[in-house]
Amino acid sequence: MAKIKVTLVKSTIGCKQDQIATVKALGLKKIRDEKIHEDNDQIKGMVNKVCHLVSVEQV
Repeated sequence: MAKIKVTLVKSTIGCKQDQIATVKALGLKKIRDEKIHEDNDQIKGMVNKVCHLVSVEQV
């Protein structure tokens, strides 16, 4: 299965509560935190919701 690396590049200060919860659910806490997830529909939807806060690359 393909993997993606999600990196938090912007702060969640001033974001809506559901966006903050999505970033936490992705396992990101601080700026420049990176997590590797499997490339499935659930993760793609979460990344799409906070695409202005994270960067994504294939692993």
